Amino acid sequence: MTPEREKRIRDVLDRRQPDLTVVMDRVHKPHNLAAIARSCDAVGIAELNAVPLPGHATRLHRDKAASGAGKWLPMRKHADIEAAYRYLREQGMRIYVAHECPEAIDFRAVDYTRPTAIAVGAELDGVSEEAIAGADGALAVPMQGMTRSLNVSVATAVILYEAQRQREAAGYYETPRLSAEAREAIFRRWSEQ
Repeated sequence: MTPEREKRIRDVLDRRQPDLTVVMDRVHKPHNLAAIARSCDAVGIAELNAVPLPGHATRLHRDKAASGAGKWLPMRKHADIEAAYRYLREQGMRIYVAHECPEAIDFRAVDYTRPTAIAVGAELDGVSEEAIAGADGALAVPMQGMTRSLNVSVATAVILYEAQRQREAAGYYETPRLSAEAREAIFRRWSEQ
């Protein structure tokens, strides 16, 4: 491995955010999975979570659409949304669903410097009723036009970049947030790819 490659990997690991994640609730279209994974990697998420749609593979391909994100971003699959939420709450995360409803708050009003998980749903169907019921709150991206929603991958990216903005302002990307042991373990895995 070249010194430049080692530095790049270590720099990326030093900026990973272990207490910010996305839960894909039954998202199954490969291009949406790939685009969400790319956005998660771009803002430094350390792990992506997924609840597969029954009968569909939820898999990140290592192709052009994912731009290699599947190589760098582990995806933890859960049997159902309750299991996903239980796992996230054990890590102290608050869970918000991206869901347009009267109770939804503007996505910019959320404090993403706290441990946060954002649940997003499949095209057309949105997040499941179980995901809505089990969440700590709903957030929405304000819409000024005639359309009522963004593509799930676009909405996810918009929300994540607000989280990144807040975390940058709070200095979260300036010092490593993963433990030294975790960074070394991931470094070894990535070095073999």
